[in-house]
Amino acid sequence: MPRGNARSGINARGGLPVRMIDQLKGTAVARSITLLAGAAVLAAALSGPVRSQGAPQTVTLMKVDPTTLATGYRTSKVVGSTVVNEANETVGTIDDLIVTPNEKVPFAVLSVGGFLGMGTKYVVVPFSALQVKDKKMVLPGATKDSLKALPDFKYNT
Repeated sequence: MPRGNARSGINARGGLPVRMIDQLKGTAVARSITLLAGAAVLAAALSGPVRSQGAPQTVTLMKVDPTTLATGYRTSKVVGSTVVNEANETVGTIDDLIVTPNEKVPFAVLSVGGFLGMGTKYVVVPFSALQVKDKKMVLPGATKDSLKALPDFKYNT
């Protein structure tokens, strides 16, 4: 009778039953997977902390009262607003709001002069200089000439 037939359960190369060979193969595969997983964990443990752009990242959280924010002004509503002085004369338009990395306070970029975008000059004032009165942005003491006398602001990009 030839070796390795289905009835005998013996493999063609020699004396080990087919079931035992299958169990040994399964054990070898499981051992290989375990070793690879262990190596990956060890490599991760031995590597340094993960840093984004070379600097440690930390987040400081603070509690903010949502009811206070609800009384504030959205930038989407502020940008594009007309700026007037106390005499209700239009002196400019808010073109943008900028927060600097060092000062963490917003500045308003005002568009002064010009017509339909031609001859427009951009100047910057602290947002805290603006007041909201009767749903209008008011810059006390401002005139078109006083704003045009401020240094030009140019966007980097």
